[in-house]
Amino acid sequence: MAEQRIPRATAKRLPIYYRYLNILLDADKTRVSSTELSEAVKVDSATIRRDFSYFGALGKRGYGYDVPKLIEFFKKILNQDQLTNVALVGVGNLGHALLNFNFHQNSNVRISAAFDVNDNIVNTVQSGVPIYPLSEMGKQLRDQQIAIAIITVPENTAQEVTDELAKADVRGILNFTPRRLSVPDTIRVQNVDLTNELQTLIYFIDNYGELLGGNEKSQD
Repeated sequence: MAEQRIPRATAKRLPIYYRYLNILLDADKTRVSSTELSEAVKVDSATIRRDFSYFGALGKRGYGYDVPKLIEFFKKILNQDQLTNVALVGVGNLGHALLNFNFHQNSNVRISAAFDVNDNIVNTVQSGVPIYPLSEMGKQLRDQQIAIAIITVPENTAQEVTDELAKADVRGILNFTPRRLSVPDTIRVQNVDLTNELQTLIYFIDNYGELLGGNEKSQD
């Protein structure tokens, strides 16, 4: 997908399109218009057409989009036909929730190893995932060839953990801590700050509530 040089906002919407297209196929619907897709995913139809245009002619004027063909296309773009193993660092309350979820709705992504410092859970299996001591993280990541990690550790240890992940050649980090991480150019970080997202939502409700309708219009 990186080779397509598409905007980041478009890249973030692709999994949303893919998920809904699969819902359509499960309902035996084989054709969809940009307007129908817009109503379902809450992205305006002009944006959908622009997003799709980055990949060439995916639809036909007057016909719409062929659902099975779009699914196959996005499956390749999003590597849905290849299993991606992910590591989880930090098995506290949030970490346990992620283990229990373990991306069941995205069968190509799986947490296959977790790491913690809690002696009560290391060397056990939680929700089908082995928990290793944090001291073994580098070795296990290299041995299992895991290139993506999720971190849910305390904020004051986040950078230290990140430095160790960098040494283990991790290429991507999903960061659930409030800390903004310093990483080499070879690592991509995606920040998920739940507190910030909630505060932003409250701000928009308090200041623009009457204008928003049922959904916040910007999905980025």
